[in-house]
Amino acid sequence: MPSTAAKASAGAVGVGPVWPTPTAVGSLHPLDMREVVLTEGHELGDWQRRNRAETLPHCIERVVASGALRNLERVAQGRVGEVAHEGLHFSDSDVYKTLEAAAWESVRGLSTQVRDFVDEASSVIARAQGPDGYLNSWFQGQHPELAWADLRWGHELYCAGHLLQAATAAQRTGSGPGLAVVAERLARHLLATFSLEDGDGHLVAVGGHPEVETALVEFYRLTGDVRLLELAKRQVDLRGRAGVALPGTGLLGDRRFPLSYFLHHVPVRERGHATGHAVRELYLQAGVVDVAVETGDTELLAASEAIWEDLFSTKTYVTGAHGSRHRDESIGDAYELPSDRAYAETCAAIASFQWNWRLLLATGRARYAEEMERVFWNTVAGAVSRHGTEFFYSNTLHLRTDDDGADEYSPRHRQPWYLCACCPPNLARLMASVQAHLLTKDARGLQVQMPFSGAVCTEVPGGDIHFAVRTGHPWEGTTDIEVTRCSSSERWDLSLRFPEWARKDFMRVTLNGSPLEASWDGSYIKVGRRWAAGDHLQVSCSMPVRVLKPHWRVDAVRDCVAVQRGPLVYCVEAGDLDEGVAVEDVAMDANRTPEPSTVVPADLEGYVKVAIVASGRAAVGSVGPLYYEDGATQWRAEPLALTLVPYFARGNRPRDAMRVWVPVQPGQSEAQQTGPT
Repeated sequence: MPSTAAKASAGAVGVGPVWPTPTAVGSLHPLDMREVVLTEGHELGDWQRRNRAETLPHCIERVVASGALRNLERVAQGRVGEVAHEGLHFSDSDVYKTLEAAAWESVRGLSTQVRDFVDEASSVIARAQGPDGYLNSWFQGQHPELAWADLRWGHELYCAGHLLQAATAAQRTGSGPGLAVVAERLARHLLATFSLEDGDGHLVAVGGHPEVETALVEFYRLTGDVRLLELAKRQVDLRGRAGVALPGTGLLGDRRFPLSYFLHHVPVRERGHATGHAVRELYLQAGVVDVAVETGDTELLAASEAIWEDLFSTKTYVTGAHGSRHRDESIGDAYELPSDRAYAETCAAIASFQWNWRLLLATGRARYAEEMERVFWNTVAGAVSRHGTEFFYSNTLHLRTDDDGADEYSPRHRQPWYLCACCPPNLARLMASVQAHLLTKDARGLQVQMPFSGAVCTEVPGGDIHFAVRTGHPWEGTTDIEVTRCSSSERWDLSLRFPEWARKDFMRVTLNGSPLEASWDGSYIKVGRRWAAGDHLQVSCSMPVRVLKPHWRVDAVRDCVAVQRGPLVYCVEAGDLDEGVAVEDVAMDANRTPEPSTVVPADLEGYVKVAIVASGRAAVGSVGPLYYEDGATQWRAEPLALTLVPYFARGNRPRDAMRVWVPVQPGQSEAQQTGPT
């Protein structure tokens, strides 16, 4: 296997979570994350600073306190079987994701605390690894004889994938060279264990939790070892194939789950419908796209896009979240999108962001960036508290007033940690590398996919460019780009994605202070010229308040509306209602268009910049029978002033009941409802 150090030092790979090879099939390419610096004092820059100062150190403290690192330490010391494993059997992955977050964060410099953790954890992991390259603290410490015998529930390949991703990040950033050796040995072990083709005598099986597929492809991109790509492709092609093993011992899980839960019921190329465990499905699809672009398999890419069509057309929440069933943490049937029973796991939101990013790079289609923005600013942003140290595992769209929050994974308030702690370090690694997902490039120039404030220094056709970006996104619709240096004398395009929530008739483009007729390339505003220092491009679009209605088959929210402004979905929270009014008793006046307001609830000042004000009525909730023929509902006489806050800001106050979808007042038919939709 080629040395990762040699590969990286030769400049063959860039710094970022996804780095397709030059021969990969794709329309766009990412920027090296070192080429984009976010500005503090603006939304993304402040969030990344909070991630660095609060979330990552918090994850390190909890990974240590939970025993996840101790599990590996005991194996490293040879203390096998002395004590029970601490936490869940796949707790190694929490350590690996935290290390990956630290690696991406290292491009901005690491604190002593984080650096010490990286050094200690890397050393422990290296010492825990078996002589043959095998690494998994639960199996090594509890049942070494069962290695690879419980692929259904064991999460061995899942943990291996996260180790490979952590090592890739560490090698690309130069922050943890010791992990590269561990990863290379683990990769060799995987290649020696799992079949690459029929009849080669190795294990013909897949893992119960997809994740290793995308990790193998990225490690191939780092090392150049094509066998890793072949193994990733083999794992994709074997999934769902008749007769392929998904072995289980019954020791780790014995509940009856259909093969569709594990995405092992139909071959990937033949499915066409999103199903099963939401995180598993979305991680699998990210790996499918990685394999497709690196092998030039357009049929496989089309199969993933078919899954996307089904999922985003019929099974996606307005917040961009996925997973409508608590049972199995799974994707439901078409249009099965209950608000109060939404599971909408945070890891599924992050996996959706990752999958859409890969599809964007592969196809150049703006709809994938659109979904990245939607899930990022609603579900991902809302999964972490404003202080960065509490988290939602699931993300309901309706928290009832009397919900007891007894389910650990569907609590009333964000929690500092979970027994299944997959989400917090997942958030940390995404936010440490988020600048790698904001722009793309191709032979024609640059594309701004998600507005941000920061500085960019990158290559363009004919030279390089430095420019500053300023925006008030997600609160404002104006983006300013000022070129500070450009060495290229060639004409090239600078393009900005025009979001579906904006209106073209309210768009304004100026170049160096003069109005400019917009040139369109699909959903992108394209400005082509020979750029020079001092050039100033400004694109302004409206941010109307949109009143959204659900498809008539979404029975759970029929006769309800949701409010959106820009990429942000809003909700009604109990803390903003009159005393004695419950969120379940609120109805919105659909004949009066909601309006934006810079007056926000006092306890959200500095966190929320724009609220929405609307009108409605409140029912007398305790009056009336459970079921009736007509006229039993009693409505309060006085109109109800409603204040809606961004969904991501929910749950930061004591009165936490809330809802996204609000019923319209009785008697307001579809024909009577007005306002932009």
